[in-house]
Amino acid sequence: MATAKPILYGAWISSCSHRVRIALNLKGVDYEYKAVNPRTDPDYEKINPIKYIPALVDGDFVLSDSLAIMLYLEDKYPQHPLVPKDIKTKGLDLQIANIVCSSIQPLQGYGVIGLHEGRLSPDESLEVVQRYIDKGFRAIEKLLDGCDSKYCVGDEIHLGDVFLAPQIHAAINRFQIDMTKYPILSRLHDAYMEIPAFQAALPQNQPDAPSAK
Repeated sequence: MATAKPILYGAWISSCSHRVRIALNLKGVDYEYKAVNPRTDPDYEKINPIKYIPALVDGDFVLSDSLAIMLYLEDKYPQHPLVPKDIKTKGLDLQIANIVCSSIQPLQGYGVIGLHEGRLSPDESLEVVQRYIDKGFRAIEKLLDGCDSKYCVGDEIHLGDVFLAPQIHAAINRFQIDMTKYPILSRLHDAYMEIPAFQAALPQNQPDAPSAK
C-alpha cells in the first residue's frame, strides 16, 4: 500500500514556508503543497490552532513551526543531514537559525508590523523592518567573521543555511536591504542561488505566486 505524501500548508511569500520547502527539496521528499492564507481561511485553524504557517501533515500527525518541522524531517529522512555532528559547529548552526527565526523574521511579519497599522506610513513601517533586519544581519556577520567555508558553517548545507536563504531573499526582494553592507551574507546568497533545491523553493516559483497565475 502506497504511503500518502506529506502535505505542506504554506504560502508563496512566507519565508517560514520557504525554509521548509528548501529542506524537503534537499532531502528529496515527494510532498503535496497546499497554499493557504491563515488570516482568511477559517478551516486552517483546525489544522493549526495558532493559525501560523507552515504546517506539515504527515499521515495522522500534524506539526507546525518551521524549526520543529525541520527537526522532524531530519529524524524521518536522514538523507542529506542538515544538523552538523560536531557539537560546536551544531551550536553555531542552531544559533544562526535561531537569530533568523526568533530575532529577525517575527519582527518583520504582519503580526508585529500590523500593530502599527494606521499609525505608521508604509515608508515608516519599512524603516522599522529594515532596522530589525540590519540588527540581525550585523550579528550574523560578526558570528561568521573569518568564515571561509562554502556555506554557513561548513562545505555542506546545514540548518543555518536553510534559514538564512529565505531571509536574505526577502531582505533583497521585499525590504530593499542594501546587501553590500553584509559581504559574507551576500556571498552565501550567491552560493545558495546555484543550488536547484533552493531555486525550486523560491517564492516566485510556487503555484500560488502571482507570477504563476
